[in-house]
Amino acid sequence: MSKEEKSSQLARTSNSLSQSASFNFPNIQQSEPLWKRAPTRDKSGKPYADFMMIIPGLKKFEPGRLNDVINKMGAVLKHYENDIIMADLNLKINVLWVTIEPHVGLSTEIAALIHHAVPEAKLVSQHSTTGS
Repeated sequence: MSKEEKSSQLARTSNSLSQSASFNFPNIQQSEPLWKRAPTRDKSGKPYADFMMIIPGLKKFEPGRLNDVINKMGAVLKHYENDIIMADLNLKINVLWVTIEPHVGLSTEIAALIHHAVPEAKLVSQHSTTGS
């Protein structure tokens, strides 16, 4: 498959995924860098927590498998939708970024459930807030 065909297939898959996933991933393949889009603090200045997971080979998955993986991750995220500020799936670099309300153990809990649903998904980094 040529690079152009693969890019076209990925775009079609991304469009259908955001429509079919149980959790809406509005930020699939955004052009703005994540550091410009990801919120870091709430309106009162309190910092959010966040974590990143890598899913090796995600961008190379066949459309059916990709859709299944996204739906599984979406189902976990949907369960926590009241605590999630932003979820960004970057297919180009195989990364899921999640920004959440800072509750003790919440990022670890969500990441563990995503890993259970999608064993390829690995927790890469996590920001925890303490005190102040």
